[in-house]
Amino acid sequence: MLKCRTAWNKLAPLARSSSTVCRRNVRGTGLTNGRTPICVPATHMSSGAGGGGGGGGWDNTIYAVLVGAACVGGMTLVTAESKPSSATFPSHVPYLLIGGGTASFAAARSIRARDPNAKVLIVTEEPDLPYMRPPLSKELWFSDDSSVTETLRFKQWNGKERSIYFQPPSFYIKAEELGSSENGGVAVLTGRKVVHMDVRGNKIKMDDGSEISYDKCLIATGGIPRNLQVIERAGEEVMKRTTLFRKIEDFKALDKVSRNVKSITIIGGGFLGSELACALGRKSSEFGLEVVQMFPEKGNMGKVLPEYLSNWTTERVKREGVKIISEALVKSVSFIDDELEITLKDGRVVKTDHISAGLEVDSDFGGYRVNAELQARSNIWVAGDAACFYDIRLGRRRVEHHDHAVVSGRLAGENMTGTSKPYWHQSMFWSDLGPDVGYEAIGIVDSSLPTVGVFAKATAKDTPKAAAEQSGTGIRSESETEDTATSPVASTSPATVVEHKDDYGKGVIFYLRDKVVVGIVLWNVFNRMPVARKIIKDGEEHADLNEVAKLFNIHED
Repeated sequence: MLKCRTAWNKLAPLARSSSTVCRRNVRGTGLTNGRTPICVPATHMSSGAGGGGGGGGWDNTIYAVLVGAACVGGMTLVTAESKPSSATFPSHVPYLLIGGGTASFAAARSIRARDPNAKVLIVTEEPDLPYMRPPLSKELWFSDDSSVTETLRFKQWNGKERSIYFQPPSFYIKAEELGSSENGGVAVLTGRKVVHMDVRGNKIKMDDGSEISYDKCLIATGGIPRNLQVIERAGEEVMKRTTLFRKIEDFKALDKVSRNVKSITIIGGGFLGSELACALGRKSSEFGLEVVQMFPEKGNMGKVLPEYLSNWTTERVKREGVKIISEALVKSVSFIDDELEITLKDGRVVKTDHISAGLEVDSDFGGYRVNAELQARSNIWVAGDAACFYDIRLGRRRVEHHDHAVVSGRLAGENMTGTSKPYWHQSMFWSDLGPDVGYEAIGIVDSSLPTVGVFAKATAKDTPKAAAEQSGTGIRSESETEDTATSPVASTSPATVVEHKDDYGKGVIFYLRDKVVVGIVLWNVFNRMPVARKIIKDGEEHADLNEVAKLFNIHED
């Protein structure tokens, strides 16, 4: 039994053209961001007349990267006195990867696959080896192991245990041995901050004053959460009781806090904030913890989901033990009588012990502008969150999700070894509100666009947990080609309407622009992403989206 729900909202400008997005080009490099010159905190890059090429048509004039808003992380200018180097490493490497996240690791593996003797050096500001971020707001919180913050091992929804790290320490070689290694390898410099990049001289400078030159460089610095200004202005006592959630250290800190305070308030209603709220909500009774989630939208994930589904999701989050405060605009935060007081612009006051904020990476277009091969300059590539790339179907974009980091990192690594492949992949992302409710999305999913939703009754197998049990993995990343979706077979069953109201057990939501599907959310529908990807790639108008929904076979048990 199917139900079709249509939400025709005011069409807002979302996919900006390449002439208006990433428009402030830092001449010579092609490295840009969207609304401010290079959205990297206090990074400095310099160059002269050298270099060029790379398919971008760039000139060779002098350029510099200026201070911007905090939306792409990794490289930060250190104004304090430089600290002495405490480790030895090669002064020159063939492949230098800046950033230690998913994109960098994917690139390193790709480089080594095509060049088995390649010498790859990853430089990361974090103290950890490359790891995956999704479990930080999902499975790690559901672990029964009291030592999970130390082991960082977790059970996926299917019960299979794995580590948050992509590879154990034995996978890497020591940095000081990289230069002399006959068979090459991948080395990681942890806890190192890149403060200057000399593009002309093909070298970087780190916060300890040491320099490394390179033949080819990848910028994969990821994103950083942007805190609310009212919190930053609130003073030391408030900042001490605020966690900006993104890294392993943040997970460890918030886990410890959740066991020692009476109340935590999560500011943010996006997918990460909602995941974290559900995870803490489930533990609230065990810890005697009050979990509050506040956001400016009317419902959870209100910027992504159509209003009716956002409202349904909000009720679901409430059932997890979370107190929801919607349409909440924070006016001020203060520390009074050993409590944080959050004053909203409408006069409401929320008292809490701890705040988790800055959960969503800045959503404005930013990053470094790259060409179709993810190349910013003749020997510089950009991947992951930091890349502002051109989507052949949807225009210039910047995507901040795991799948994009995997695929763009791998492609950048291949291109660094000489393949010159264009980035055609339409990346997906997913969010799980615990093991029972989840969705996968692709393309432009914005609630201001017109949407058409087709729903069916869910069964026991229509959950993230069941999908993980079937697929054998909980880290969903679509790295396959589109071959499996070249000729999808639609079901012949008729699309009928569900009689009972607001039963959004599973379904497909289409996001439209000029009558063309530009985004798709698969709500508790799994292993159908190749079909969704092909629909967006085709870019055709559809007279009846009920017929298109049949391609996903959502009505079959």
